[in-house]
Amino acid sequence: MNKTKLLIASALLASTTCGFAQNRIDRMTVSQPVRIYMPVMNDSINTAGEKYTAKDLLGNYVTTDLEKLNGSEVKADTAGVISLTRISGENNIYMLGTTARSDRFLKATLNITSPARYEIIVNGQSKLTKDTAEDSLQCAPLKTVALRMEPETNYDIRIKLLSASDDKAEPQIKCELKKDEGFDNASLVTAPDMKKRFLLENTTYTNKVIRVSLSPDGKYLVTLIQNNYSKDNSNLQSKLTETATGKVIAEGLNTKAAWMPKSNKLYYTVKGENGFDVRTIDPKTLKEETILTNVPEENFGWSPNEDYLMFYLTDNGVNEAGPLKRILTPDDRIPGDRNRTFLAKYDIKTGVTQRLTYGNRSTYINSISPDGSKILYSTSTPNTTGRPLTLTSIYEVDVNTLAVDTILYNEPFVNDANYSPDGTQLLLTGSPSAFNGIGLNCGDHKIANDFDTQAFIMNRADKSITPITKDFNPTVYFLQWNKKDGCIYFNTDDENCKHIYKYDPKKKQFEMLPLEKDVIQMFDIAENNPSIAAYTGMDDSSAGAAYLFDMKKKKSVMTDNPMQETIEDIEWGETREWNFTASDGTTIKGQICLPPSFDANKKYPLIVYYYGGTTPTPKGITSPYCAQIFASRDYVVYIVQPSGATGFGQEFSARHVNAWGKRTADDIIEGTKQFCKEHPFVDASKIGCIGASYGGFMTQYLQTRTDIFAAAVSHAGISNVTSYWGEGYWGYSYNSIAAADSFPWSDPELFTKQGSLFNADKINTPLLLLHGTADTNVPIGESIQLFNALKILGKPVELITVEGEDHFVMDFDKRQLWQNTIMAWFAKWLQDSPQWWDNLYPEKHY
Repeated sequence: MNKTKLLIASALLASTTCGFAQNRIDRMTVSQPVRIYMPVMNDSINTAGEKYTAKDLLGNYVTTDLEKLNGSEVKADTAGVISLTRISGENNIYMLGTTARSDRFLKATLNITSPARYEIIVNGQSKLTKDTAEDSLQCAPLKTVALRMEPETNYDIRIKLLSASDDKAEPQIKCELKKDEGFDNASLVTAPDMKKRFLLENTTYTNKVIRVSLSPDGKYLVTLIQNNYSKDNSNLQSKLTETATGKVIAEGLNTKAAWMPKSNKLYYTVKGENGFDVRTIDPKTLKEETILTNVPEENFGWSPNEDYLMFYLTDNGVNEAGPLKRILTPDDRIPGDRNRTFLAKYDIKTGVTQRLTYGNRSTYINSISPDGSKILYSTSTPNTTGRPLTLTSIYEVDVNTLAVDTILYNEPFVNDANYSPDGTQLLLTGSPSAFNGIGLNCGDHKIANDFDTQAFIMNRADKSITPITKDFNPTVYFLQWNKKDGCIYFNTDDENCKHIYKYDPKKKQFEMLPLEKDVIQMFDIAENNPSIAAYTGMDDSSAGAAYLFDMKKKKSVMTDNPMQETIEDIEWGETREWNFTASDGTTIKGQICLPPSFDANKKYPLIVYYYGGTTPTPKGITSPYCAQIFASRDYVVYIVQPSGATGFGQEFSARHVNAWGKRTADDIIEGTKQFCKEHPFVDASKIGCIGASYGGFMTQYLQTRTDIFAAAVSHAGISNVTSYWGEGYWGYSYNSIAAADSFPWSDPELFTKQGSLFNADKINTPLLLLHGTADTNVPIGESIQLFNALKILGKPVELITVEGEDHFVMDFDKRQLWQNTIMAWFAKWLQDSPQWWDNLYPEKHY
């Protein structure tokens, strides 16, 4: 006899639609019965004098995962009642579940009637327990649970129901969801099989690969997986696999384990008696041994021959005693600016530590020569009265004799240097203006965008410089100059992607590697076996997947995708490219993201988003501003890549310089109008825009130029370029690039005319200003100034401060409130749904 069989009042529902009639929950997933026994009694009462009764059986833990409990879908009868089997002489717990979701902010009441004992659990939180049993459903009391439902958020309702052996009534339950008064416009649906929408928590609390690392010979791979379950619940898992077979050799490795450069062994450090001990793991045998004891520093780098370690020493700067501090330079306000870092070498054979550098300027290691005999290090000298604000010197030092050779001295616009495999050349990175502009290719613009990093090769013999990225549009970030194939590998900002490119110095050609993801988050190529590489990447519906890449076959094989289960449970919005030709003939790239349940016959509000700083907005789902976040709330999203962004070529990025938004704003306004014209499903009267930092400045500035937006959000935006220039920790240095050779006294119009504060009277759009109270990059005064101005002018404006947060909201609980504020603001003005905003910020009168 099969005791697990459920009796249901009617046949299973064939359809999987999400709707329901008259607020009744008539479809639920019901688990197989879980038999619960009365505990063995060694006494009739406990220490508190209490007896154990049937109601206490409900306290036994049962998972809410209905799939694990072999749940199946049931449908209520015509009266809305779900009936379950009562197994004579047994105590059984049933777990019932469904999911509810509203398209608008909603307050609702969950009504439950059952003669059985039960517990109501919503999203894992116990909300109500009924510990009495009645003789029939008609005699059972109505119990209620109040629900506060945020838009397009799944609320998993679980009912833990006890059918006790001494119950007189059959286990039955009736559930209804009723919208509270004033929320009639919200669309409320329930279903036991409802997929989720993409929410802020999915950008942070998910499982993903965060590091892949190949052994120098390419035979082994270390994968580090981060499991983020909640704010206070996360862990790291490290495993070792064989690349040829995919076989997992070991799990639970030390999460800091990394490869030594020559011996193909892993190493990690542990606290020693008077320092740190270095332990190694042989991947062939998994044998561990301590090879070094009492190393002075925990963090270090190996020499190529593994005969010495390199690490940094820190000299703390001298601070004045007492409450007053004399500020010596613009950067002297920044905490720690007086500290200096220097290089030291630990000789493994002798155990001697040799300090390599000393002085008043910090020194930074750039590269170690292939034979390990020399290193390249750099220093920066302030150039406050000129441009750029710092000058770079690069030196080569013999690690054995400390003999020094100057490679570059006080060179402007240079970042760093790296050895070629044979040591006869150097790969240098810097601004397009480096080396007297030999790599400039910015058209008619007088000054290049220094953020648009370029690469150069120096011939050591004659110190001649060859620009290798002059005609290469992506912005480059050096990864490795491989000693086996002689090629240079770069990660890039390549329009809205981050691609990996291989540069062949002999052929003078770039080749984009055909990897599986649009945004490569980490890339590692085996030092001694460049036929194999490992990488992690993301796109518009995934993140943190790991792959091995066969360089010869140009094929990728996925090794790990910890986010897969989450991805499959989400209803994604469709993304596609959308470009337009601006009035000046420039092709302005962009991307569209549609709501998950898109209906081309409907009219949708539109959200427009654009870059902050000067970096293009990449594809992906890890940012709180990503398109899927807004699309999940039933907005069409247009991400535009306007003039000034890097990754589109030097001429395009140079448009950022000495413009402070004018041309960028032209592109956004023109693109938004054209977007609406070409997409009839967009409600052109309901357009919102949002940006942060420079993007926040752009949000504010746009409202002085146009009234096409119905709502706008500026996070950490700049309202007064002059005060930002003087007060932000990096305001003056950012302007040395964005407003190169221009100053408030030499070009006052540039610092005022394009700003929002001096044009506040032109702003009519409802504007939400958000700012962290501890923001040192863009001080909070930038939002306060504009808020005061708009309040005086009687314009619709709100200022919400985030206590204790800097330029980015790091604390997740605060970030959740911060984003809800953004979403509630847009719901109020773009979706005619002010209830959420009013709930978060009820009207107050002072």
